Amino acid sequence: MRGIKSAENLVAQVEGDIEDVDGVMRITKIRLHYLFKIPPGVREKVDRVLASYAEQCPAYQSVKGCIECSWEAEIMEG
Repeated sequence: MRGIKSAENLVAQVEGDIEDVDGVMRITKIRLHYLFKIPPGVREKVDRVLASYAEQCPAYQSVKGCIECSWEAEIMEG
């Protein structure tokens, strides 16, 4: 995320709902909970990125309109 190494600083917890839709099992909802560890002084930059993240996310762009998606972010500075 814009110069912050995500491999060491990002954890995502994902939950979803699978439901019978007209006799077919489908993923109907996905909920994401992100935990970010960020260095001091970059919170404003991170908030800007998160505000537009869905429009830039290839996974979300692929399923929007088909699967209800929601997300939240927990940010730890330090």
